[in-house]
Amino acid sequence: MTAVRSTLSDEARRVSCEALQDTLVDLLGLSLIGKQAHWNVVGPRFRSIHLQLDEVVTAARNFADTVAERSAALGVPPDGRPETVAKTFTLPGPKEGWVRDSDAVRVLAESLQDAVGRLRERIATTEKADLVTQDLLIGITAELEKQRWMFDAENLPREG
Repeated sequence: MTAVRSTLSDEARRVSCEALQDTLVDLLGLSLIGKQAHWNVVGPRFRSIHLQLDEVVTAARNFADTVAERSAALGVPPDGRPETVAKTFTLPGPKEGWVRDSDAVRVLAESLQDAVGRLRERIATTEKADLVTQDLLIGITAELEKQRWMFDAENLPREG
């Protein structure tokens, strides 16, 4: 059943909505990784990392909503069910239990790096199918790259 008609061709819609669905799963997973680390981070940089993790979680959740709504606008129902995310999510996350501040930073930088790489592939895939979806993915990539840079900078060796 198609409740919403798309302005795109069937093939363009398929390509765009696959990219959107994969991005939705990555974003929902990133928000869970961020919250898990947020709740369990320990160490001398606890407070700054704790707050920085919430920035990633907020961005990922807001982008997830935008991505899901874009898919719905194209006539394909987004799937953010827990079982879908659990089955298809593959970004690295923190281990169980307390997480040292430096480990939380490393894991988030790695997860964001992987997410950005996959987004760049989706940007290329959607170039001919749907420039609006491509533009959305470009904006998300820019923010996640900024967040990756900020986490990466946290673990640089200290001078002195």
